[in-house]
Amino acid sequence: MAEDDASSRPASTQPSPLAAEETPVTTASLDRPPGSHAAEAGAEKAGSAPAWSRVEPPPAGPPSTQSPTSDGQPVKPPAKKRGRFGWLGELPALLIIAFLLALLIKTFLVQAFYIPSESMLPTLKVGDRVLVNKVGYHLHHPSRGDVIVFSDPHGEAVQRNPLSGFLHWLVEGFGVQTDPNKDFIKRVIGLPGETVEFAQCHVMINGRVLKEPYATVKDCSSTYPATRVPAGELFVMGDNRPNSNDSRYGLGYIPYDKVIGRAFVIIWPPSRIGGLHGF
Repeated sequence: MAEDDASSRPASTQPSPLAAEETPVTTASLDRPPGSHAAEAGAEKAGSAPAWSRVEPPPAGPPSTQSPTSDGQPVKPPAKKRGRFGWLGELPALLIIAFLLALLIKTFLVQAFYIPSESMLPTLKVGDRVLVNKVGYHLHHPSRGDVIVFSDPHGEAVQRNPLSGFLHWLVEGFGVQTDPNKDFIKRVIGLPGETVEFAQCHVMINGRVLKEPYATVKDCSSTYPATRVPAGELFVMGDNRPNSNDSRYGLGYIPYDKVIGRAFVIIWPPSRIGGLHGF
């Protein structure tokens, strides 16, 4: 019966001595690093926040101008929009480049020439400007019927100071003017080794009359005896036969090394733009 009485007694509500000594465990205490309790107690005594709870400021440095996107990539700043006249800042450089290209083309490829006389009428008129190909004759010799520009075979070099020489070279290179006593433009009639003769209003090559559809202005008052063209030289004539200083007279034969190039097109005036052809 004594056992029954003990088992039937209600459980005591008095706290156990062991239970009183247990320390409750909270979520905050689990999150703290080991040994933080002692550090916290020391920090509280010193009057500052515990080290584990402090938030360190970001490192010092210039502020970033780029903010990351959702995928972590930096956002590029928007490009500056150029104003309507922003291209004017590039204009000087473009002009210099264009000028240098023009000089290179003039020196090695193509050059413009001004027609100063009537010796090539009706093919070329005074004031016409033609383009001359300076490359072709480095690959092959001139052909009969080509309209060529050449230097005076008897001329002497003109002495100029650097500034005057540059201006002269520039003006002639763009076809603004041409010295009529320095450069000439004529048509190739006789080739090296051929016999040229002029009589009865006709040119004869090796005894045969040469057909010349371009020479509409005939010269029936002068003659030229049959003469053999030297090797490496050309016999040239103007299309305006009565009014042309050419190989029949003081100009004589034209050495290959005096030929500047072949005129292939009229570029000015606009009403006369067109190609120049031989036979």
